Amino acid sequence: MGTALERAIEGEITIPAGLEEVWQAWTTETGVCSFFAPRARIDLRPGGAYELLFDLEAPPGGQGGEGMHLLAIQPKQMLSFTWNAPPELPTVRGQMTHVMIRLVPLGDQSTRVSLIHNGWGSGGEWDLAYDYFVRAWLKLVLPRLKYRFVVGPLDWDKPPGVADLAGLLD
Repeated sequence: MGTALERAIEGEITIPAGLEEVWQAWTTETGVCSFFAPRARIDLRPGGAYELLFDLEAPPGGQGGEGMHLLAIQPKQMLSFTWNAPPELPTVRGQMTHVMIRLVPLGDQSTRVSLIHNGWGSGGEWDLAYDYFVRAWLKLVLPRLKYRFVVGPLDWDKPPGVADLAGLLD
């Protein structure tokens, strides 16, 4: 593990779908709910909401990615947004990190998705948040995106776990 200045989570996955479909998965509420979170609020403009809610039974403020917003959009190429730590890490939850998603078409029915999550502090809850998101992005979110296009949209009453997704990793 490097210093906070150099620490970033990086991942890539090839999705068996065209660029437009993959872009829609990341940038629409319906798309995000098909692989990422059971509920979302997206206002697709810089400064607009990019809130992904995971624990719908929790009180407001504890449901997940509340208060997140879009930083930059380059249609069908790049999307960046703020991100926060899980509610169980209150010291760093209110501090925002940065996620950037890049899409590269590899033909009509294949798209390469790359993810970089940076802006990490170091020590204490920062280290716990970093470790949490290494697993979340690389073992769940990116594989669930591929699952969405290989198998179909997720059933949030019984979503696939890490073991179910292991065969989908590049």
